[in-house]
Amino acid sequence: MIAIEGRIELTKAGYGFVISPLRPDRDIMVRYNQLNTAMNNDVVLVQLTHASKSRDEGKVIKVLKRNTNTFIGTIHVKKEFAFVLPDKKYNMQTDIFIPLKAIAGAKDGDRVISEITDYNEKGKNPVGKVIDILTDASLNQVMWKTILLDHGFSLDFPPEVLEEVKHIKEGITDEELAKRKDYRGITTFTIDPADAKDFDDAISYRKLDNGNYEIGVHIADVSHFVKPGTQLDKFAADRATSVYLVDGTLPMLPEKISNELCSLRPNEDKYCFAAIFEMDEKATIKKEWFGRTIIHSIKRFTYEEAQVVLETGVGPLADELKIINKLAYALRAEKFKKGAINFDTVETRFQLDENGKPVAIILKERKDAHLLIEDFMLLANKQVATFAGAKVYRGRAVPLPYRVHDSPDLEKLKNFNQFAKQFGYKLNLTSPTRIAQSFNEMIEQLKGKPEEGMLVSLGIRCMAKAIYTTKNIGHYGLAFPYYCHFTSPIRRYPDVLTHRILQQLLDNNADLPKEADIEVLCKHSSDREKQAADSERDSIKFMQTLYLKDQVGKVFDGVISGVTSFGIFVELIANKCEGMVSLRNMNETFEHNEQAYTLTGRRSGKTYTIGDCVKVLVAQVTPDKREVDLEIVEN
Repeated sequence: MIAIEGRIELTKAGYGFVISPLRPDRDIMVRYNQLNTAMNNDVVLVQLTHASKSRDEGKVIKVLKRNTNTFIGTIHVKKEFAFVLPDKKYNMQTDIFIPLKAIAGAKDGDRVISEITDYNEKGKNPVGKVIDILTDASLNQVMWKTILLDHGFSLDFPPEVLEEVKHIKEGITDEELAKRKDYRGITTFTIDPADAKDFDDAISYRKLDNGNYEIGVHIADVSHFVKPGTQLDKFAADRATSVYLVDGTLPMLPEKISNELCSLRPNEDKYCFAAIFEMDEKATIKKEWFGRTIIHSIKRFTYEEAQVVLETGVGPLADELKIINKLAYALRAEKFKKGAINFDTVETRFQLDENGKPVAIILKERKDAHLLIEDFMLLANKQVATFAGAKVYRGRAVPLPYRVHDSPDLEKLKNFNQFAKQFGYKLNLTSPTRIAQSFNEMIEQLKGKPEEGMLVSLGIRCMAKAIYTTKNIGHYGLAFPYYCHFTSPIRRYPDVLTHRILQQLLDNNADLPKEADIEVLCKHSSDREKQAADSERDSIKFMQTLYLKDQVGKVFDGVISGVTSFGIFVELIANKCEGMVSLRNMNETFEHNEQAYTLTGRRSGKTYTIGDCVKVLVAQVTPDKREVDLEIVEN
């Protein structure tokens, strides 16, 4: 009788599949009557009850961690009790019993957020209470909370964490200064988004007497304030990442840390952890140094401000920015020469009014100001990982939380290549390096064409997902043999771990953490990263529905961005919003070819495929469900 830990995914039919890292290629089916109150995406302990070549079955013997205990649904109020029927997305087979004293003023038929207070293992229905009623006025705030809760994030910092933060010592001390290189007299600045509140990286610059340049990448020294074993550290490790939604941020660390003590604000002395590089004019590294610094940023640029200086050659630090940008170009060229993939895709941002309603959708442009910061952050991450990867203590490798990216799935790429040929593009699949080079060439050829977003998106789906692990296999997408995350400890917990381990190496401290302990944190951080990305996508989808709410009845040009057995996804060209055409509304039965990305009508023979241009009518928009229903009016 084997018990296995894993995450359970529920189906619409009510049964579940447990996926465990111990058995990545073989899941375990759990029938509805064996769920033991487990719900979608809970972490469970499952016991095998039946094993065969075709399917393993088991039963949940314990729920180890709830993904969420809050659910959106419709409340039905009766004479003596009420119940919430959760939305279909949760795949719950029961409703939630709500005592009348816990309905919080909700009326029959209201859309509400309910919280389960008792999972009622002996009974049929869990018991809960209403914590919010969905209204147009509160929709933004409620959806913000719901998205985060749905993906397993708590909304508040525990009292004990906030109490610890109150007692963190502030100010610069002589004792701490003696441990650091003083860069306060060297030109240092930050470049960040206009709406950024925390500035976790700064660049220092100086020309050396030998003609070389010294470029410093200074990162907020979070590990100076967040100590192992504290409640603050335990909470940061659990949340593992900040979550960036369209209309707000859920920070990994309390505001006093992220926006005050560790934010590299201009005209303030700040503690940093730095990677300092001496480079020649071709950006070849001649010397490097890692360690703790103290800086004084003299300028806070927005990306837009820095870009104007780069384009005009006029403004603060114009000469310095010009040289740093030239070095960044050299770093970028070397990276692509060695086989890095250009994952630079078109992104959108929403312009919101004073009520948080989207009034415009703007395409983000990544220009030199963005890229030069990115290139030096990549350099610091790569060189820190390379430094740690070369070290051996007590006969073992350093247990660093590497950021790894495996080579792509060849079978998926073959299918994609066949599809891309229909548009006149072809990948060279003879080697990983050739794949990367031909993928970049395809991206260049696609720029500005209707099929650009669709083909780039499909190509990226063929690639492996980057994860954190102590088992280094390199980063395929960046063509780096060693890579880690060092540059964003305010918003990513693996960066905090990297800082701590790097300092131990610099101190020749062989008492490094156990690899197994770091691996657990790596796995958790990878899971959290996915949850954060899913939250961001849901936030974008919600804002798209709010934007399209006033567009019902209008016709748009669109491109088919996905086909499934149940519907056709269409991206509207004018605003990049996406909706779905349900096959139930198309008065015909369709055959779905997953490999060819097509749907073909059995009666008419009409075929829809990814990349087809269509005219669609916005038929219905349901913001709280994040759904946009479209109808095809012309192919």
